[in-house]
Amino acid sequence: MGSPSPADGGPMERLARESGGLDVNSRYAYLLWCRDFAATSVVARAGDRLAGFITGYRRPAAPDTLFVWQVAVGPDFRRRGLASRMLGHLAGTVRADQGVRFVEATVTPDNKASMHLFESFAKANGADLTRDVLFSEHELGSGHEPEVLHRIGPLARPIGKRGGPLPAVPRGDRS
Repeated sequence: MGSPSPADGGPMERLARESGGLDVNSRYAYLLWCRDFAATSVVARAGDRLAGFITGYRRPAAPDTLFVWQVAVGPDFRRRGLASRMLGHLAGTVRADQGVRFVEATVTPDNKASMHLFESFAKANGADLTRDVLFSEHELGSGHEPEVLHRIGPLARPIGKRGGPLPAVPRGDRS
């Protein structure tokens, strides 16, 4: 696990598209993200394959807060704790290197996997979790569900689940 580079932009865009649940940004946006926000993002690789990524940034108005923008895990790596390990790795890194004390993310009400990820992260780190609608469906338009802000913190102790080996790719799925 480590920070992304611009070479990861294309694979990140493909993985976001394959996820089926993310708002997919342009490839250009992912390339810029990997250049400008590498220190607040993480990629996980299995050999030369991108297994997953998290994009995030420190909020300009609240530099002690990491906002998690997107979490994506490739189909071959789901249900193995990879998202949790990436979040733990990223939060631990930005806490140690940049003084981050809070993690925020927005989640739509139908995204049970993301809700579970952030609830588990808060519990594992002994941190409070609050929820409040950040943007309503009226503000988002086009039948978009509300984006509920999940705010975790303060992070008072070392972050759990930093890194760790990636789960093996099932034998029949090696491509």
